[in-house]
Amino acid sequence: MKDRVSRGRPWPLGITLSEEGANVAVWAPDAERVWLCLFEGEQEERIPLPHHAGGVWHAHVRGIEAGARYGLRADGPFAPEQGLCFDEQKLLIDPYARALDAPARWDRLMSDSRVQEPDDGSVTLARDRPDSAPAVPKGIVLGEPAGPDPAANRPRHDVADLVIYEAHAKGLTAMHPEVPEELRGTYSGIAHPAIIDHLTSLGVTAVELLPVQAFLDDEHIVERGLSNYWGYQPIAWHAPEPRYAIRDADAEIRGLVHALHEAGIEVFIDVVCNHTGEGGDGGPTLSLRGLDASGYYRLHDGTHIDDTGTGNTVATERPTVLRLVLDSLRHWATRYGIDGFRFDLATAVGRGPDGFDPRAAFFQAAGQDPVLADVKLIAEPWDLGPDGYQLGGYPHPWSEWNDGFRDDVRRAWRGDQHAVRALGERLLGSAAAFDHSGRAPTASINFITAHDGFTLADVVSYTARHNEANLEDGRDGHSENHSDNLGVEGPTDDPGVLAARSRRVRAMLATLLVSQGVPMLLAGDEIGNTQGGNNNAYAQDNEIGWIDWSSPDQKLFDVVAGLIEVRWRLPILRQRTFLHGGARAGGDPDVLWLSADGEPATEEHWEDPELRTIIAVLRGAAGDPTGEALPGAVAVVLNLGDAVEVRLPEDLQWRFEIDSGGEAEPGRSGGQRIGAQSVVVFSSPGP
Repeated sequence: MKDRVSRGRPWPLGITLSEEGANVAVWAPDAERVWLCLFEGEQEERIPLPHHAGGVWHAHVRGIEAGARYGLRADGPFAPEQGLCFDEQKLLIDPYARALDAPARWDRLMSDSRVQEPDDGSVTLARDRPDSAPAVPKGIVLGEPAGPDPAANRPRHDVADLVIYEAHAKGLTAMHPEVPEELRGTYSGIAHPAIIDHLTSLGVTAVELLPVQAFLDDEHIVERGLSNYWGYQPIAWHAPEPRYAIRDADAEIRGLVHALHEAGIEVFIDVVCNHTGEGGDGGPTLSLRGLDASGYYRLHDGTHIDDTGTGNTVATERPTVLRLVLDSLRHWATRYGIDGFRFDLATAVGRGPDGFDPRAAFFQAAGQDPVLADVKLIAEPWDLGPDGYQLGGYPHPWSEWNDGFRDDVRRAWRGDQHAVRALGERLLGSAAAFDHSGRAPTASINFITAHDGFTLADVVSYTARHNEANLEDGRDGHSENHSDNLGVEGPTDDPGVLAARSRRVRAMLATLLVSQGVPMLLAGDEIGNTQGGNNNAYAQDNEIGWIDWSSPDQKLFDVVAGLIEVRWRLPILRQRTFLHGGARAGGDPDVLWLSADGEPATEEHWEDPELRTIIAVLRGAAGDPTGEALPGAVAVVLNLGDAVEVRLPEDLQWRFEIDSGGEAEPGRSGGQRIGAQSVVVFSSPGP
């Protein structure tokens, strides 16, 4: 053993291959002993790491090669109330493990015993003696990757040119009839020509995947016989989730990204840096908790601070934790060519001693990082902690999921009173939230649906959630969805109801795709996919959560593809400067609001509770050199009510571009007849 182990280095953390073996470095400042555990089948070899410097246990171990399976163990004091959870009987996943040999599913062996005190009935934790190794996935040592480099063929789209398609790595292809059965639900399935043809025909420029970092099927899901379908319980930030691989997750996700890049499509991933799958007090000990619980997590008097609703909150303000998170992001950007990251519950990673701070260590570190400077950064701008809702509060160049856009668009098309003014503000990029500190309309990620909530087909088919399959007595998921079933709850054969639903879906998607900002589509909405009214399909790894490709709505697909093509062809619809009605060099305002009769909209007009039709005449942004150079104008007619005749400015020649409802036609006396619940776009080359 002594001949095999030498001093090595305390950096970089994790396992780093060399010509004769590997350097091993593990952060565990309060541990008394740390072991590297190598596995051949079920046989385990424990190798002590004898050297300790600055909180890092390290050694160079001869004979380790790519493909080796391993874990860690750490021993020391067990005092959870002090943030000390050492137990050498717990096999730990290396925080820097870059691959796992199996998916992780909660097992009793992972958790400590809960002991009820006889005096006061309080519950304390005690170390369990059974070894957890049989239940814990092993890390895999990776060598240099083979095959094309997915970081070498990035499309590098400007953020203003993005149309994002949010999809689940399994659910996208699990039931696709043109994807071979052995590829369905896998990384390689997404790279299949049938999927790429669908995406390119639609016109999207980025695919955003729900979590693909290795995650845990947590205790409460396992006990109900379900699985963690969405994947928001990470256990190894560097490692791809193995359950979506056929054989080799590392190679297959590289191939997926390279294939999408070749098609001109960027790849974003949803990353969960705010918490881990180890849960709260009494949760499983899988990795960070067993190495440095008080350092990796935010604790108060030994108890987890839960700003995330998952039981724990990661302490990203601390240097070692910040380094781990940033190292993982750089790893995904360089090894896998990932083009952007969407940060789950991002307010949590931006918290400091006084709450959320746009100058927090995480934002500053990410902002100066030369690797991350080349990727898109997107925040889910809230968490469950104090003052957690921070829409508009993130620094440049971050973009943010704009749930205000979602809610206002749904309310307006549902017919709520006084909703049209808010709809107009969303059409122009939500300036009230984002027009500050040098930010642009591209700071707003506009969406009407996402994985968390109804599909768009369900927004117009269900007034209430129907989450019985989640086995939580229907209590989970948002109770207010700003939805409307248009007369019948759920499926119907009524042709009138079906036609009304179809019109509204197309109108809402048109609103999304003609608005300033960055549009995001939920995968399946373009073909009418439904989840049967389930608005929280987090545990539905089945036909509820998977996209049903058996009878796609081709008319809807064609409308969405047409809208994306119009957006691409008319740069006035995707500007980098906010439109406030300022005068351009030629004197025309960059946005002019008109009533249906073609007259300028007045305050009285906006305040009318029954307002249902409004026209926006858009030009290039005033005062912006790029905007001033844009010729012509675009007229967007939003008709939320019954069919109506509108008049466009007569000093311009207008060309019809697209009609979400398919019913627009010339009206009387030079007007345009606009069908019920529809969005119609016209363009003019200008004088």
